[in-house]
Amino acid sequence: MSGAAKTGFDIQRASASDPEAAALIRRHLDQMAAQSPEESCHALDGSGLDAPDVAFFLLRKDGKAIAMGALKTLQNDGRELKSMHTASEARGTGAGKAMLEFLLDHARTEGARAIYLETGSTSDFDPARKLYEGYGFVECDPFEGYTFDPWSLFMRLDLDRAT
Repeated sequence: MSGAAKTGFDIQRASASDPEAAALIRRHLDQMAAQSPEESCHALDGSGLDAPDVAFFLLRKDGKAIAMGALKTLQNDGRELKSMHTASEARGTGAGKAMLEFLLDHARTEGARAIYLETGSTSDFDPARKLYEGYGFVECDPFEGYTFDPWSLFMRLDLDRAT
């Protein structure tokens, strides 16, 4: 589980209709709506996270869901990191890092060659961008259906080169 077991976290595939998942998704969507204009919010809702091309996961600590993340299958052996969110009361516990490491390992296992993401460009998103940069993500152009948006920042990690 790539660090998750060492820290006492349990990460499992989940359905967005799970009550704990639905609560985390609602918190995430509310936070994104408060930080970005509606047309610049690209977070997936429950139906999007349960789509056939999306693998959605919950991270639990002591049986309680405190973080979530997903991978959406893209063309050309790529994956998009979606809906990474850690409950505010669990920030600083390593849950976000554990989820990211799990998702990167999961993508590698599936044969993905690159991971892409869209995140906000404002200072509200600095902690997320720093986490991603720490794992080797670099800024890139918009990808697969996204267009330039001053509220968005696009990043890519080449899994063939990442450690």
